[in-house]
Amino acid sequence: MSRSRIFLHGKKKFNMDPKKGVRYLVDCGLLEWRPEPVSEFLYKEEGLNKTAIGNFLGEREEMHLAVLRAFVELHEFSDLNLVQALRQFLWSFRLPGEAQKIDRMMEAFATRYCLCNPGVFQSTDTCYILSFAVIMLNTSLHNPNVRDKPSLQYFISMNHGINNGQDLPHELLSKLYASIRSEPFKIPEDDGNDLTLTFFNPDREGWLLKTGGRVKTWKRRWFILTDSCLYYFKYTTDKDPIGIIPLENLCVRELQDSGKPFCLELFSPKAQKVKACKTEPRGRVVQGKHQSYTLSASSAEDREAWVQAIRASISKDPFYDLVSVRKRKVIKSTST
Repeated sequence: MSRSRIFLHGKKKFNMDPKKGVRYLVDCGLLEWRPEPVSEFLYKEEGLNKTAIGNFLGEREEMHLAVLRAFVELHEFSDLNLVQALRQFLWSFRLPGEAQKIDRMMEAFATRYCLCNPGVFQSTDTCYILSFAVIMLNTSLHNPNVRDKPSLQYFISMNHGINNGQDLPHELLSKLYASIRSEPFKIPEDDGNDLTLTFFNPDREGWLLKTGGRVKTWKRRWFILTDSCLYYFKYTTDKDPIGIIPLENLCVRELQDSGKPFCLELFSPKAQKVKACKTEPRGRVVQGKHQSYTLSASSAEDREAWVQAIRASISKDPFYDLVSVRKRKVIKSTST
């Protein structure tokens, strides 16, 4: 019973701080500090926070990289198409928010998939690029805030020449497109100490002050920026947001002399009402009537970080840079 309590305590520590949790279990003699035992702990143990697993796997230290390789090797992708393999892979953890971590994890996935399915792609770069294309397709097809849904022809054209300068088979891309269109990726529910881990790969999250609707008082809200939307909650532990602000066609700027320091404003450049919604205390969802939203950060640095993150979210897809770099690499190697 003592060992069971220590192990449970270690899992709770892991959910709050994955590095400290693993170190605690190792120090207590309940986990070996080797890639294989640690990866099996992450892959098989119930009650672990999926985001904590992703953050641990995404670290760049040599031991973490070895754990990531061992973790990916626990997945069997043989005879699975790319969407089926991605469904399995993305169910075992949550992708972290940092681009470098995503890059390492998707690189490991592509290497493992090509090893399990030789001959499907001419290189791991092809698998890497197509995997991101599928993830972006999933977002575009199933995010209600994306109006113009990509067609099959668009999906085929965006993957032109990625197979070492050649096109992938039309039948392969058609099957991947149909699979994603019929069923979106399922994001795993988190176990353990969940701190607003409902949203996939947030660009930024944190506390901001927000002016109220009818009564113009400042209220503290927990904001999550993801998929070109700002979601805000009353508490970090809430599963559902009390308000949503789609950022499509909006602009953001710093504000001075607005009654609070470090303010920023979301507004429509065409002076139109912002298409947002919120949940009233009785549970009824109503459309917002604001022409702008004023938010207050905790410092000038925090405000600048929010403004930059919101601008980046409005302007382009979070995976764009990663895919662009890899596409340029494929094109360069092909021409050489």
